Amino acid sequence: MLLLSWVDGADGSEFPVQNLPFGVFSHTLSGRSPRVGVAIGESVLDMQALLAEGLIDHCACAAVFAEATLNAFMAQPRAQWLAVRAALTQLLARDGADPALRESAELRRRCLVPRAEVAMHLPAAIGDYTDFYSSREHATNVGVMFRGKDNALQPNWLHLPVGYHGRASSVVVSGTPV
Repeated sequence: MLLLSWVDGADGSEFPVQNLPFGVFSHTLSGRSPRVGVAIGESVLDMQALLAEGLIDHCACAAVFAEATLNAFMAQPRAQWLAVRAALTQLLARDGADPALRESAELRRRCLVPRAEVAMHLPAAIGDYTDFYSSREHATNVGVMFRGKDNALQPNWLHLPVGYHGRASSVVVSGTPV
């Protein structure tokens, strides 16, 4: 059975009800601070607004959506992620069991923001990370910079994964000039 959404522009888009990516956004027209949202069609569902309206209170981890990053949500067990996705599907599906958002124009006005009116932000506070040379070409290119063309690829790269410490400051939102 094909699951359809009542949200304008969702069906057939990059973000139908089957693909609900989380991110952090701010509404450029209202000046609201960055908050967690979920893309659906040409809109962003404001998770903080859903929380304020009591529409996701039944999810055990709902309070994490008062945060300005996804860190607290990502720290939840997988069962909580699935519960939140199930609750969102019930709110956004055309035949979903929870009609609250679908049937109230005022709730939709408070909870759905046009994507054209949002600015995206880094979705997580990045503390530290390890990156890995993911391909022979990647490892060779980096090796040329440090050791020259003749000694670019170290023999150990062929036998074990090679990781290195990444700089958190180098992680930016897509489209940021570098």
